[in-house]
Amino acid sequence: MDTSLLHREVVPFILITLALVVATLAGDYALHALDLVWVGRWLGIPGTLLILLSFGYSMRKRKLIRSGNPRTLLTLHETFTLLGAAMVLIHAGVHFNAILPWLALVAMLLNVASGLVGKFLLDRSRRHVAARRQHYSLKGMSKAETERELFWDAVTFELMAKWRALHFPITLVFVVLSLGHILSIFLFWNWR
Repeated sequence: MDTSLLHREVVPFILITLALVVATLAGDYALHALDLVWVGRWLGIPGTLLILLSFGYSMRKRKLIRSGNPRTLLTLHETFTLLGAAMVLIHAGVHFNAILPWLALVAMLLNVASGLVGKFLLDRSRRHVAARRQHYSLKGMSKAETERELFWDAVTFELMAKWRALHFPITLVFVVLSLGHILSIFLFWNWR
């Protein structure tokens, strides 16, 4: 059985990301097959609202709000973000109407990916490396031998640990591009 960090943690992350893509494609296909494409056009609104609600965790973490259990808010953050992202992805479909919505969509996908790194990989990876270090220690391996055995796992973990430095700026870019898209919809809406 392979116990490497790559196979235990990175591969499941990729599979979960692919599941989001497949669910989105299936939802978009179903709407087209049922001649309900118009529903997809409106899914951007509840998707955006769910993503906005997910920011409760970030506000609590930064002490901008004081109420709410952080663990519950984290679960809601993860759930609302994934559901909202799926709705926005179905909303986008494969319709190339303008560059701004597509830039916002790419920023959202990068944001979701960086969030998944934090959720699915970082904490589990930290525990995996610690467990392997303890296992080698119990086997009586020297510190140098243990570090040599864990070298690639440690390198992989250190790269993944840098996700926080990227997650916030990606979120900021996503918010700005999304607001630009929403404002442009209101500006160019046929109000008559």
